[in-house]
Amino acid sequence: MAARLIDENPALAHEHAQAAVRRAGRVALVRESAAITAYAIGDYALALRELRTYRRISGRDDQIALIVDSERGVGRPERALEEGRAVDRSTLPTAARAQLAIALSGARLDLGDPERALVELDIPELDPDRAFEWSADLFAARASVLEELGRIEEAEEWTRRAEIAADVWERALGVGEDEEIMVEEEFLDEPVDEPVGGSAEAHEPADVPEDESAEEPAGEAPESDEER
Repeated sequence: MAARLIDENPALAHEHAQAAVRRAGRVALVRESAAITAYAIGDYALALRELRTYRRISGRDDQIALIVDSERGVGRPERALEEGRAVDRSTLPTAARAQLAIALSGARLDLGDPERALVELDIPELDPDRAFEWSADLFAARASVLEELGRIEEAEEWTRRAEIAADVWERALGVGEDEEIMVEEEFLDEPVDEPVGGSAEAHEPADVPEDESAEEPAGEAPESDEER
């Protein structure tokens, strides 16, 4: 229920997550859900506590970006940077690495250092010609930093790329996870009617061979069992 409600009613989602904590507080997924819903309602101190509990139980760092952002939320950008730098990025899932870069960039902005904020986003996952699940957020973050630096035209281009990536990925949910999708220039000006990752032909019914037994010659009765 927390997962179903998180977007439309985060407060109610948090209540469900807290109910789960009271019943199964030693389950990593439960504490992770409690952390995410606490973050969604702006209770960053609680989110930090739940995230650290989740990390201790699971032994995983995949929610490090949320830890960094929660540290920012309680007004500790320096601590946020320390937390982010303490993690071995090579051990993180690709999406988590991208989200961490965004969070670290935000911490740099909090400290009034947009130049270094831009450097934080210079990661291999920043590919303007391909769309992955993290691309729209990454592009949008870069656009925000460029705008902060006064590089308006570049910011507008990255904003446009972010919108395209979000649209492409939304339509590509049927494609295999982590599969790349080319964002071609011609796509920018022409709407795509076909689902991304497949062609119209793939959705057309195949030719069905005629069933000769389905029809009898007109005016003739079918043979009886004795005649056969």
